Amino acid sequence: MAPAPSIPKAAFWMALSIASMLAMSVAGRETTAELNVFQVLELRSVIGFFILLPLVMMSGGFAAMRSERPFAHIARNMIHYTGQAAWLYALTLIPLAVLISIEFTTPIWTAILAVSFLGERLSRSKLTAIVLGLIGVLVIVRPSAGSMDPGHLVVLGAAVCFGISMVLVKSMTKTESVVRIIFWMLIIQSAVGLIPALYSWHNPSPGLWPWIFVIAFTGMSSHFCLARALVHADATIISPMDFLRVPLTALVGWLLYHEHIDVFTAGGAALILAGNLLNLQKKTPRVAEAEAATP
Repeated sequence: MAPAPSIPKAAFWMALSIASMLAMSVAGRETTAELNVFQVLELRSVIGFFILLPLVMMSGGFAAMRSERPFAHIARNMIHYTGQAAWLYALTLIPLAVLISIEFTTPIWTAILAVSFLGERLSRSKLTAIVLGLIGVLVIVRPSAGSMDPGHLVVLGAAVCFGISMVLVKSMTKTESVVRIIFWMLIIQSAVGLIPALYSWHNPSPGLWPWIFVIAFTGMSSHFCLARALVHADATIISPMDFLRVPLTALVGWLLYHEHIDVFTAGGAALILAGNLLNLQKKTPRVAEAEAATP
């Protein structure tokens, strides 16, 4: 039996996912300064697999990892690998806050796809939260009439991939355990990225290994926590929660890399927070019951 919907539980797991993503952003910036994107992704997947092994053993071992939906796992991870490679590459081109802001077009794709393919309801509050969040992102990015930075386009492509990936994860949580989803993510992405990683291999310096382990752990933990959050709430609720990563990433960029935070960033963050508060307000029993009954 699937767990009953619970926004507090979903919010708890999303908080852990956001913390993991913030740490991964910093580790990604540090590792890609020395290593190729494909090598970083390969090291992340291989090391992450061994980090996950204790959870695999606690969940019934390798026999419990067998899946009747191999093609869903392959499709999801091919798309996610493409998005992750684009995201890491963009990390070398543009400031953290700008990268994360543009990445937050992801909820638009997620909401549209979740409604179209998962049968989720796009209620007025969810739609308002997404609109406010998008406006906040636009205020932060402030697209001009001039030429767009190539990094902006790379992140936009990554956002589309992440939106598709999130919907596929939500679909798989109906039949697949979270550990099994992460297990196959690490296996498939290790296989997909092996040849590109070996082609551009460069032995990491000793001082880089702590960052490599951080990105490996957070690359696994961020998806584990996200999958757990999706077990407790619809994708159209989870995505607006993730908007909080925009102002938090801007703060990290300012503290660690002296990236400027201006009044537009603050104003955009306020709009994003307003949308999240609106979407997380307590629903009436009738509305909650109707949403829980939605197939």
